[in-house]
Amino acid sequence: MNKRLVYIVEDDPTLRRLLERVVTENWGFEAQTYPDGITFLENLHEMPDIVLLDIMMPGKSGVEVLAEVKVLYPELPIIMISAQENVGVALETLKRGASDYICKPIDMPRLEASINNAIQTHDLTREVSRLRQTIEKVLHFDNIISSDGKMQDVFRFVHKVKDTTVSVLIQGESGTGKELIARAIHFNGNRKDKPFVVVNCASIPKDLLESELFGHERGAFTGAVNRKLGKFELADNGTLFLDEIGELDMTLQAKLLRVLQTKEFERVGGTAVLKSDVRVISATNKDLHEAVQKKEFREDLYFRLASFPIFLPALRERRSDILVLAEHFLKRAVKEHGKNELTFSRDALKLLYDYPWPGNVRELEHAIERAVILADNDYISEKELPMAVQALAQDDYQHSGSGMLFGDGKMIVPFEKIKEEAIRHALKITDGNLVEASRKLKLGRATLYRLVKRYNIET
Repeated sequence: MNKRLVYIVEDDPTLRRLLERVVTENWGFEAQTYPDGITFLENLHEMPDIVLLDIMMPGKSGVEVLAEVKVLYPELPIIMISAQENVGVALETLKRGASDYICKPIDMPRLEASINNAIQTHDLTREVSRLRQTIEKVLHFDNIISSDGKMQDVFRFVHKVKDTTVSVLIQGESGTGKELIARAIHFNGNRKDKPFVVVNCASIPKDLLESELFGHERGAFTGAVNRKLGKFELADNGTLFLDEIGELDMTLQAKLLRVLQTKEFERVGGTAVLKSDVRVISATNKDLHEAVQKKEFREDLYFRLASFPIFLPALRERRSDILVLAEHFLKRAVKEHGKNELTFSRDALKLLYDYPWPGNVRELEHAIERAVILADNDYISEKELPMAVQALAQDDYQHSGSGMLFGDGKMIVPFEKIKEEAIRHALKITDGNLVEASRKLKLGRATLYRLVKRYNIET
């Protein structure tokens, strides 16, 4: 690993040599030294990790040099060194972007700590910037893979709503990419530099969800040993994504409605009224309009959340995307798992296209990753695809709401194998959520736990 590079700008030759020796021999850095600010500026080609800059120098003062460097390289850490303990000068340099201000004679342990802290802060800043650029690139509209006209309509809606404060309700089956669309709205909009906070309303116990959303005060309930900030506070000025909003119970629905109307709330066990400027995006795989008719969801909350509804079509409704997505997932999985370049056999492509994909894009992604791991040749055949894909894509099967039915074909699959594949399939498309998987499989939780153990399925 390359050593960190420190530039030392100091007109006193004795102190300059001392700093160079301590920095390199004692602290393990590389160092380059300069006798004045003008020479330093002329040689600022190779970007150092940090600069130690004296204030009182001939030609240009350290404050002037600091100002020039910060125009060109605003993130570069600079520690100012001065012979005078002048509070006014110290504050001025910190306002101009200096990382720290250290007086002579130099306290070497303090200087070492200051250098390390400044470098670590700089590293974190660069990493956050890199991650933000990566997220923005990945979540740019052009990078959400689709060639279908229905999805192009979705992208158009996202583009129209991204810079507004309107509440968005994204509806679609599990695995259609609702969170991806929510992230695209946030990271392409004018709140992209602010927090994007996710709450899955189905995965948090109902008695804890209120605390998760609004926070709680110390002693609000058993186990509340410290104050906790809620997601509304953490998402201030950003976006709060409420996934599976249809699972919210009626009591919390009323509290959420009040927050959306007033932008005010109290922590659990607290009395102080807090404010939060949050843009809410919610998502559900339920028909909320039907839930309203059944009195399972508040009508006023529904209309508040659905100010701008977006409907994501199921993968089977946009078949032109199946093979496009399959190729995309294949290239990604090959790279992630260090495999040689792979292609699909003709039969595998037909199976992929014919399968109805009840788990949508998420199921397709998992199926391709599994196939890449299993592949022994330079192509993926039908044998590497999940049993459910092989079985349900045949003319010998019919797909119905109650499950899989055999026709008069020649293919016979052991019943025990079908059960195992069904459980593995359900756990994949629910991301290992046993409660949701048991509900979708219409199995009791105890039965599902027993079968998971029998088949040695990791969750």
